[in-house]
Amino acid sequence: RSSDLMLLEDMLLEMGCVVIGVATNVEDAIGRISLVGLDGAILDLNLNGRPSYPAAQALTERSRPFIFSTGYGVAGVPEEFSAIPVLAKPFPQADLERALSIAFATGGRNIPQ
Repeated sequence: RSSDLMLLEDMLLEMGCVVIGVATNVEDAIGRISLVGLDGAILDLNLNGRPSYPAAQALTERSRPFIFSTGYGVAGVPEEFSAIPVLAKPFPQADLERALSIAFATGGRNIPQ
């Protein structure tokens, strides 16, 4: 695992979150989204060289809150996901907490279906 991923996991654990897994590609992400007990997700816009939009759509269909994490900024997010909080990498824990608070406050209902 990359040091960035380990840092993110550490931040989440420090915030009291339970990390149920890490997906490195779109198919794995979609498979994990169907897991019982998944309350939300942090999606990198780029999963192993492919856009994560199919995983974002799967989260939307299940009304699961999520945030995007990207080095590209909001410019890389399509209009259909413009209401999703975006964390520009690298980010401090305070920004992660704020983005998750926004995403979970809406319960995944901030996305047009």
